Amino acid sequence: MKTILKNSILVLAILSFNFAYSWGTTGHRVIAEIAQNHLSGKAKRHLKKLIGDEKLAYWANWPDFIKADTTGVWKQTEQWHYINVDPQMNIQSFTQSLKAQKAPNIYTQIKILSDQIKDKNTSVKDKEIALRFLIHLMGDAAQPLHVGRAEDLGGNKIKLKFFGENTNLHSLWDTKLVDSQKYSYTEFASVLDVKSKEEVKQIQAGTLEDWLYDSHKQANRIYSNSVADASYSYDYNYKFEPLLERQLLYGGLRLAKILNEVL
Repeated sequence: MKTILKNSILVLAILSFNFAYSWGTTGHRVIAEIAQNHLSGKAKRHLKKLIGDEKLAYWANWPDFIKADTTGVWKQTEQWHYINVDPQMNIQSFTQSLKAQKAPNIYTQIKILSDQIKDKNTSVKDKEIALRFLIHLMGDAAQPLHVGRAEDLGGNKIKLKFFGENTNLHSLWDTKLVDSQKYSYTEFASVLDVKSKEEVKQIQAGTLEDWLYDSHKQANRIYSNSVADASYSYDYNYKFEPLLERQLLYGGLRLAKILNEVL
């Protein structure tokens, strides 16, 4: 059964090749690899019961791969990857806006998935599925445009060029900016994961609401410095590479914090 599942995932990955997804395969694996480095002994033991010796990076893109499924089984999960929020000036108004949205979204689902994994009555199989989604959605939460604006669908409607190629703002941040760094996911994780224990603790501090607000603020910065129909190349990379690296690192460390709490 496990072999069949892995083969199915491979097929879905191939079918999904031309789709634009959150962070792309590299970005999500960077975040998962960093998280792997910061798991507690207890979390590692529980993970072994759920996924054996497989690494978090193996499952990091599964919730995107299943978007290629044609049966409709996973259709309802497509909303889980983002939340659209109008620009908010402070954490209080942002949190109110988060909680006012009742439809399933990245905020509601991270909380639900975390509770499912913690619940002793959840079956092992359901915990495993919840884990796959949690790994991925915590990565999505660190991609600023997944906490972007409804008017442009998180930057999807903002067309521009990057190194002469037609794209949009969302796709630029999902894949093209990450891939332009020319690292494998293990190399990228290695060069980013160099913070001291005290710095890691500071990055992991706060709540899910705080972390989503952090991404929302970065999204506002990106919007302010990205012009529709513009043509970008090295200039954009120079301006935003530090933020890109920050978000990947923060995503990994905060994923580790969540996993250490729920496992």
